[in-house]
Amino acid sequence: MRFVVVTYGTEGDTRPLAALCRALLDSGHDARLLADRGTLATAQSLAIPTTPLAGDIKGILQPGGSLSNVITTSTGFSGMANALARIANANTEAWMREVVAAADGCDAIIASGLAAFVGLSAAECLRVQVIGAGLIPITPTEAFPSPFLPPTLVPRFLNRASHRLVNALLWRAFRKATNAARAKVCGLAPRREGWSSHPMLYGISPTLVPRPGDWPDNAHVCGQWIPPSPDWSPPGALTDFLAAGEAPIYIGFGSMAGFDEGRVRKELVAAVAGRRVLFYPGWSGMDASELPPHFFVVGDTPHSWLFPRTSLVVHHGGSGTTHSATRAGVPSVVVPFVGDQHFWADRLGHLGVAPEAVGIKDLRARDLARSIDLAEREPMRSRAREVGERMRAENGIATGTAAMEQIVAG
Repeated sequence: MRFVVVTYGTEGDTRPLAALCRALLDSGHDARLLADRGTLATAQSLAIPTTPLAGDIKGILQPGGSLSNVITTSTGFSGMANALARIANANTEAWMREVVAAADGCDAIIASGLAAFVGLSAAECLRVQVIGAGLIPITPTEAFPSPFLPPTLVPRFLNRASHRLVNALLWRAFRKATNAARAKVCGLAPRREGWSSHPMLYGISPTLVPRPGDWPDNAHVCGQWIPPSPDWSPPGALTDFLAAGEAPIYIGFGSMAGFDEGRVRKELVAAVAGRRVLFYPGWSGMDASELPPHFFVVGDTPHSWLFPRTSLVVHHGGSGTTHSATRAGVPSVVVPFVGDQHFWADRLGHLGVAPEAVGIKDLRARDLARSIDLAEREPMRSRAREVGERMRAENGIATGTAAMEQIVAG
């Protein structure tokens, strides 16, 4: 079988799809991954055929970019949806051409991220099977509200309605550009409503999000999609730092950028109160030279190797980092910035592996220090070890690959 996988977002959005592509290749299929050029390093290291899509997601996240403004201002879901739509709408026609060209003659298109509507339309154009791939549960359910809304905002009886509302608003923000590209590139009629009947695979852990009983048969919870362990060895300085004392705290906010780095750095240093820290600057642009000696700065390091060597993980609550920290069996302290990150913070809290989240907009050292103290206590550490053991028993890649093969085979 020949699969074309298309996504658009940060490295955290692309890396799980690279894991799926590698698994498909290892199963004897053809697979190609289309994504932002700056997020394809993992795929290329795994020898996966790739095609870069138009755009520059990292640039958009830098200070002054359209998405960084969502992080630094309280725009809520509407502002976030419009910012995401601006990214996609500026590139929709180019993406449609790129996906249709790459997918000509394929058996299935796997559509994800900001390029999902493009992938769905390209499959319609080419008359091939389409499979949605998600890292956030967006299929309507009564079990929990839309992950794009604050978890405490929605009364339980409105959970299902919140999903339908958010999904409709997202489609509305993307609809004009999507329909224009459908007509111009594919000669397709415009769509009034979004898609809902196609198979949907979620690269999320059933330990974190048990499959809701009211989901339709076309929605599947597979487990985390993790790339194979790379042929990687830690730098000597990192090995020496880890060996020189007790397990350190990890602090990293992934692809998040555009916030007040100076203020956040000051609060972080005060909160850890001299503890040993592994610090990952990510895409933030934070000046690591201003950090004290007990902070060790790391570059891109496999979470599967690093997190089990830490005492806890302070992170932004992205789906990938949330899964990796929990799978490692260590507690989390979540500092959510935007979107679904509040949802993941809430899930970790309900599981008992993270204290109450501390939002980036009102981050204060005293609050973060209190959360770190709670996460370091034995009840939460014990619970994190238990949950991590359950997650490590899951095999999301095998489940996802088998589901794709079954769907395409009919």
